[in-house]
Amino acid sequence: MSFLTATFELTSANAERLGDALMERAALSVTVEDALEGTNEEKPIFGEPGAESAWWDRCHLTAMFDAGIDARAVIADACKALDIGLPALALAIVDDIDWVQKNREQFQPIRISDRIWIVPTWHSAPQPEAVNITLDPGAAFGTGSHPTTRMCLQWLEANLVRADHSSVLDYGCGSGILAIAAMKLGAAHAIGVDIDPQAIEAARENARQNAVTVDLSTTERTLDAVADITVANILANPLKMLAPLLASHSRAGGSLVLAGILDHQAEDIIEIYHPWFALSVWKSEEGWSCIAGARHSGPAR
Repeated sequence: MSFLTATFELTSANAERLGDALMERAALSVTVEDALEGTNEEKPIFGEPGAESAWWDRCHLTAMFDAGIDARAVIADACKALDIGLPALALAIVDDIDWVQKNREQFQPIRISDRIWIVPTWHSAPQPEAVNITLDPGAAFGTGSHPTTRMCLQWLEANLVRADHSSVLDYGCGSGILAIAAMKLGAAHAIGVDIDPQAIEAARENARQNAVTVDLSTTERTLDAVADITVANILANPLKMLAPLLASHSRAGGSLVLAGILDHQAEDIIEIYHPWFALSVWKSEEGWSCIAGARHSGPAR
């Protein structure tokens, strides 16, 4: 079976509207990317809550259709309905492939450190004696390939082995990778919380694959834990809003690790958390910062 793709550029004002209109018609999928990707003018957008814009100034759209569809006519009809000029189209035939296998090929075992490896479920561990975290990359964030996740794992390795920490809270746990790693590194108890029920299901299966127990729940459940280590690998804007909440679940003198923060956002985050925590940049990698420090022993300052 073959498919037909149509690629074209639009302004941000029209990209979302036309994408929705095509999905309402015959499009099987619509992908939106930065039209300036790969150039010096490329603009990273991470879809953070509270961010000013979730779209690029110029958007590159790719719409996929069944091969028998007249894509040009469908796009022309959608443009007419929205009073948008018909963009220049590039059409191409795409052969059907085993998308599951294609996706799996993207994920190879990842070496996090001398001791830690992330191993997809369909691979054998390169170093069986290492701390191997078996993971099935799915809908949930956290495969170990992103520098934010790697730095959090490295922090856990460096601190769990030499400090008297026993309980770990992974807030925004995604795939559960950090909570699972904490258990494999010696934590006595780990809790994973996420806003997405699908992430919790993925994390639960990943914990089972690794033969560890993690207390997992969505944010709908009231959390009464006070952890020795609190880890939150999310994004800067949610982290700003979560400061009082994370403080309430961190014991006095306990550790906080924050990631998903661009280097230029680090000082702002440190300042926002200052009433509860003494934080500093622990590590920076590929433009991302990992911030860590301790909870003040007294009341909020």
